[in-house]
Amino acid sequence: MDENGLAKRGFIVRHLVMPESMAGTREVMRWIARELSPTTYVNVMAQYYPAGKVSRSEYAEINRRVTACEYEEALDEAWRAGLLHLDPRRPASCGTL
Repeated sequence: MDENGLAKRGFIVRHLVMPESMAGTREVMRWIARELSPTTYVNVMAQYYPAGKVSRSEYAEINRRVTACEYEEALDEAWRAGLLHLDPRRPASCGTL
């Protein structure tokens, strides 16, 4: 990574956080740390947006954005798994992103 946080070479895993832990973040972070390496660069993303067939009547459990608290919990899971290289940007407080 350069001084601006841009990858110059190597490998990075991107993980999209979903509402209600639907993406299995805890298990994914543990797998990355165990099977790849604790030094794997991981980008934990909070950009999920409900679209397509997602509505109040279909797939209601993912019919909302990820909250800041859910994102913070996903980052905490990555740290607890022992991952060492995470994007340092974090939401200021719990709420909707």
